[in-house]
Amino acid sequence: MDREATKAQIQGVIATVPTAFDSKYEVDYGLMAEATEVWIERGLKGQGSVLKVAAAMGEGPQLRDSEWGRLLETVVTAAKGRVPVMGAIHYKDTMRSIEDAKIAKDAGVAGLQVSPPVFNQPSQEDMLRYFGALSDGSDVGILIYNTHWLTFGGIYPETFRKMKDFESIVAIKWSPPEGYKFEEIFDLKDTFNIIDNTNNPMECHKMGGHGFLSEGVDAYPTFFLNIWSMMEAGRYDEANSEWERTVQPMRDFDARTGKISGGEGRMEKGISEIMGLPMGPPRPPSMPLNKAEMAELRQILIDIGWPVPNA
Repeated sequence: MDREATKAQIQGVIATVPTAFDSKYEVDYGLMAEATEVWIERGLKGQGSVLKVAAAMGEGPQLRDSEWGRLLETVVTAAKGRVPVMGAIHYKDTMRSIEDAKIAKDAGVAGLQVSPPVFNQPSQEDMLRYFGALSDGSDVGILIYNTHWLTFGGIYPETFRKMKDFESIVAIKWSPPEGYKFEEIFDLKDTFNIIDNTNNPMECHKMGGHGFLSEGVDAYPTFFLNIWSMMEAGRYDEANSEWERTVQPMRDFDARTGKISGGEGRMEKGISEIMGLPMGPPRPPSMPLNKAEMAELRQILIDIGWPVPNA
């Protein structure tokens, strides 16, 4: 693996895409391939765009192992090299993570988002052993997801500093654990791509960060690609104003409706359907947004100026 070449791919606007399910909650691989074409046609292609498959928002933890590899291969095949594709590994032990990384490499992904092995109750030394072994045992770029809000899921800046020589670790999905400041990771910006996960991509970019994630990227990438262009041009105040005007109402809605039924895929699938690409229901026990919630979300998207079909 060429570390610098992989870092060049995993940056910019990262679209966490939903997983297509049919009415029986089975993966719809045909629709997934069709959706990949739509996402690319909408603008997610070339440098500065990434499709991230089977992440939490894509219901990756709800997938069978047998579905996971086939899903990655489906999107990679449909993308035809026009956009980098990432997969995601959730909370697995070292051996299974290495096995999955090899499957993902064979599927053709550019990288993998990897969450810490929280069910092993890892110490910081365990984190180093885990990601060191994953780096040595795989040949695919790793984006580490710092899930510090989960019990045993936090990784501290001093631990990341000890990973500098882990050749396959190329990026950090960053938000600071309790007791740490946002800026404490940016001494590593030349070693790892820093991807914002704090709802403040402008500050991340100012400090030398390399990208961001958000709900709705796959549904209307034009907006988020424009935000990225503003930041690249140093127009931070303008970018921040647009972000607050647009993204915050969606996140407020998600926080409220998430109390009724959880699951990160619910709102993402709602946005996608409203914007013209139904991707099926989330897997139980998560429930789809109900009619009233869909109507409210549709109005939010109209009010913020998104091109909602038949608005």
